[in-house]
This record gives sequence, C-alpha cells and structure tokens, in this order.
Amino acid sequence: MSNLRVVLISAAGVMATVAVVGAIVAFTLPGGVGLPGRPDAESPSIPLARFATAAPVSAAPDPAGPALSALADPAWVAATARKTGIPPRALAAYAGVAISFESRPCGIGWNTLAGIGEVESRHGTIFGGRIAANGSAIPPIFGIPLSGGAVANIPDSDKGAIDGDATIDRAVGPMQLIPETWRNWHADGNADGVQDPQNIDDATLAAASYLCRAGGKALDTESGWRKAVLAYNGSNRYLVDVIRYSTGYARDVDPVQ
Repeated sequence: MSNLRVVLISAAGVMATVAVVGAIVAFTLPGGVGLPGRPDAESPSIPLARFATAAPVSAAPDPAGPALSALADPAWVAATARKTGIPPRALAAYAGVAISFESRPCGIGWNTLAGIGEVESRHGTIFGGRIAANGSAIPPIFGIPLSGGAVANIPDSDKGAIDGDATIDRAVGPMQLIPETWRNWHADGNADGVQDPQNIDDATLAAASYLCRAGGKALDTESGWRKAVLAYNGSNRYLVDVIRYSTGYARDVDPVQ
C-alpha cells in the first residue's frame, strides 16, 4: 500500500493537500493529436490534479522485477475503479508507474495520468478495444494520419516501424505517443523484455518520464502542471478536458476535495 499526498491547486493558485491511501503518480507524452477529443468543459476554474516535488528527471529505469502495475494495492485499485469507472487494468498501470516515481524528485497524481488516459483513448477502450491482462491494447490503437488541418502536421519519421504508416506519422497506443516521442522515451513498464507503445505499462512509464521533463522542474505548481499537459498536446481544449477528468477522478475517490 502506498500513501501519497494529493495536492490540489485552484484557479486562484490556492493549494490544499489531502491524504489519499494508495494514491499514485503518473503522466504522459505528446499524444492526443490523433484521436477524437471530448466536449469542452465550461471552465477550468476547479482544482487541478495532484502535484509533487519539482526537479528534472531522466527516463525512469525499467523495472527489474514484476510489472509496475503489480505495485498498486489491489484493494485500492478495485475500490477506485468502482468509484471512477476506470478499467482496473488501466488504473493499475497509472498507479504502479506513479508508485515507481515516489522516490524521485518529480511526481504527478494518478488522477492526472488517468485524465490523460481518458482523453487519449478512454483508457484503451476506444473503438471498442480493451487492455489485456498483460497490459497490451487489443486491438492495437493507431490515431488518424497527422497530416495537418485539424491535427498536427508530422511527416513520416519512422518509415512505419512504430505506427504502421510509412507515409505520415500517427499517434500510437493507449497513451497516444507519436513515434519520435516513443523513440526518445521508450520503456518496458511490464518487465517482459519488450518495449511496446501499445502496452499501457510501457506507454505510461515513458509518458511519466516525458511529463516530468516537460514540466520544467515545476510540477508542484499550477503553471508547471499546465505547461507539462500542454507539452503533451498544445490545445487549450485538451488542457481543459484533462483538468476536468483528472479533477473529477480525484473527487470521485474523495468527495471532500
């Protein structure tokens, strides 16, 4: 079991802390550019997600033992899944990665990771899919071609090796990582010896490393948190959606917040 402090920052910048049993930390990469978004929230003036200490980090080391998702308290995962509607396997990945960063100088709340996972792929269930017991997205998730217009314009960078498209880049996996980001932050979060952006453990671990770096050493501040999320996706609508979902998940778990 892990006891983390969830820090909520209001639009006015007022901070409050709440003890959360089994809470975890997590984050993500530049994704969201290829999958359908969510309706805009009326206002981001509600408390933001949990933050932690600030400092630069390198990519998190791959686990030497079991999958990081195994670090999450099963009782907490089960209870939180019921309260939030997040599929247990996805929630375990968010939680486990967060736990793996507890001893590091950077951290984000499990609810932030979950908020991004919701917007990116509905926790791997978009298009009728699911996350298998080993963490793999079934079927694999590929975003639309990033050819400009309503989405980013990202020319092919991997000859289709990561995204299956040799003509243009696409975001991949449950966390919707673009090929360049995956190459820079690839990870093996489920300790199976394979680094796979279609695996939620691997993708979440890579995402965590990216967001800590993108936060500019200030993930314990509202501005730093916003900077990190916008580095993942530069859309203000995206930021509002992540705020809405991540805050909502925190309140589902602890209505007092």
